Amino acid sequence: MVAEPILSVRDLVTEFDTRDGVVHAVEGVSFDLYPGEAIGIVGESGSGKSVTSMSILGLVQRPHGQVVSGEVVYEGRDLLKVSPQELRAIRGRDIAMIFQDPMTSLNPVISVGKQIRECLRTKNPGMSRSALRRRSVELLDLVGVPDPGRRVGQYPHEYSGGMRQRAMIAMAIANAPKVLIADEPTTALDVTIQAQVLDVLRTAQAETNAATVLITHDLGLVAEFASRVVVMYGGRVVETGDVESIFAEPRHPYTVGLLSSLPRLDTNLKQLSPIPGQPPSAVNRPPGCPFNPRCRLRQDRAICTEVVPALSGDAHRSACHFIEEVPTLRRTVEEEIGRVLVTTAREPAEADVGARLPPPASLELVEPSDEPAPSGKEILRVSGLKVHYPIKAGIFGRTVGTVRAVDGVDVTLRAGQTLGLVGESGCGKSTTGKTIMRLLEPTAGKIEFHGEDITRASRSDLRGVRRRMQMVFQDPYSSLDPRMTIRELIGEPLKLHKTYRGRDVRTRVGELMELVGLSPEHGRRYAHEFSGGQRQRIGIARAIALEPDLLVLDEPVSSLDVSIQAQIINLLMKLQQELGIAYLFIAHDLAVVRQISHEVAVMYLGRIVEVGERDEVFDHSTHPYTQSLLSAVPVPEPVKQGRRERIVLVGDVPNPAAPPPGCNFCTRCFKAQDHCREVDPDLEPHFGHLSACHFAGPRDLLT
Repeated sequence: MVAEPILSVRDLVTEFDTRDGVVHAVEGVSFDLYPGEAIGIVGESGSGKSVTSMSILGLVQRPHGQVVSGEVVYEGRDLLKVSPQELRAIRGRDIAMIFQDPMTSLNPVISVGKQIRECLRTKNPGMSRSALRRRSVELLDLVGVPDPGRRVGQYPHEYSGGMRQRAMIAMAIANAPKVLIADEPTTALDVTIQAQVLDVLRTAQAETNAATVLITHDLGLVAEFASRVVVMYGGRVVETGDVESIFAEPRHPYTVGLLSSLPRLDTNLKQLSPIPGQPPSAVNRPPGCPFNPRCRLRQDRAICTEVVPALSGDAHRSACHFIEEVPTLRRTVEEEIGRVLVTTAREPAEADVGARLPPPASLELVEPSDEPAPSGKEILRVSGLKVHYPIKAGIFGRTVGTVRAVDGVDVTLRAGQTLGLVGESGCGKSTTGKTIMRLLEPTAGKIEFHGEDITRASRSDLRGVRRRMQMVFQDPYSSLDPRMTIRELIGEPLKLHKTYRGRDVRTRVGELMELVGLSPEHGRRYAHEFSGGQRQRIGIARAIALEPDLLVLDEPVSSLDVSIQAQIINLLMKLQQELGIAYLFIAHDLAVVRQISHEVAVMYLGRIVEVGERDEVFDHSTHPYTQSLLSAVPVPEPVKQGRRERIVLVGDVPNPAAPPPGCNFCTRCFKAQDHCREVDPDLEPHFGHLSACHFAGPRDLLT
């Protein structure tokens, strides 16, 4: 590492004027970036990560937003003081940015190749048309876009999500920038595509030797990609240091909370230990330390609520008044979750031996049983379920093909049990869940609920069935009527099914709100007045109002910050223990599925390819697709030497309207042989559970 940073941010302050008041988005942020290194900026939504990057590039627009003070020094020049023309020349040429959502960042009416050529022209105005096209193809090939010579002329809507993100990276590195800022570049992607994009980022960094800033909420990505970490909370930097130190010995209670909120793929945790409460409002932040309302070290000490702590330390710095107490807090949390997060052993400091910290009153601690999955009465049996959609063309609507969204799914679920349904986007998970609920019509197969065939049940018959089976959707805001109060939303199913009347409805709604951790006093508020995690609690309260036997949970925590996600997971586990509800838990996050499930079914292109008890599937997977998914999940634990071995799948999921012959997975499988391309494997027992592979068997994955 050279002595001089290529980018230096000093005391950056950014504010926005809103109708509710001044939003203090960034307050005094400072960090250095050196040539060729990669740093990670992590924190929850609203912590100021993205606004910091926008401030660096001069993308905060007046009159509502402005950088109030500070310095952003790039190669000796303060970017906050250069002219708009100079800043425009630096952007894209010297400092490039990869945005979170490529679909909104790419122009939909201009081909991808032309957009790359526009980037190239900014630094090479005299480059010929043929040379521009040739370089565009080279860049697409560099980032792994298949058949780049053909793809260069296509439009963004013709690319998959992973390919669009690769195209964004190609545009960003077109002019070999010296600084590359990646703002949540893998947030909306499946874990397999995320692994591909992470490899592309490494390739891009190696190709250009760019200093890289990775902005993310995924600590696993940071552990694998970055050499230094900046942790932000409430618009401030609360901890910074090298990646090994941050993960091995965090020195701020917020960092400890983030690590303890993470479900783990590499081991079974007794429980998650979420950070209580919600992130602070950017308009009315608490006085003193911004983390003090959620901190387990505060213990009513006045200094925490009166004085903002400054970053202290040398290479590893923390903004906490009681840094010396953080190791004790961490050991307490490790005992609560039932695992030492970092494998490096260390002796406790003599001063804090035997010290214990009480958990906060609002912390939900749930310890699942170590016994095998509950073997209650079977309540759901799905046999040969198919959901096909015709493809029509021409003025007469002639059927020219079929989309096989779900193509022969068999699952069973018992009372008090959780079945995790996992797979990449487009594999048919959500369609399966909605069809079981009869929100979609099945093409073939049978759905039996409590022994009753509801596959062709009429609307009137389904009314009675749906008292006992409910659904929690991925986006709680779009599933809650914004015109109804929370009391009305939760009480609506009680009135529709006439299970409660008059004052009894209001009493029951209050009980339900308390059960999911909400205050009944807030029943007159509307959905927009609650945070994302609180809205998801409202959706759960409404779903359990009729005391159902089955809940279908469709990605219920995917849009939440890690600490809020942990609260919802613990809440669901608590409700299952108390009420005996069975869950069909649909998710793409394998670590979350491992934390909450008893059994796991893995889907690929509309079919179940592996199913069994949770630990069997996760610890002894036999299908190459499951093994690929597991190997691609970032583990929040830095690797000191080399990199973890990954099975990086090539290409995207095939078109469900034209699946490959033989095994659906053969086009991406590292075990595929000629036999796989000819014969479709059945779901059969292999090594203790079911797997649909001709060459099923365990594979040792290096972690």
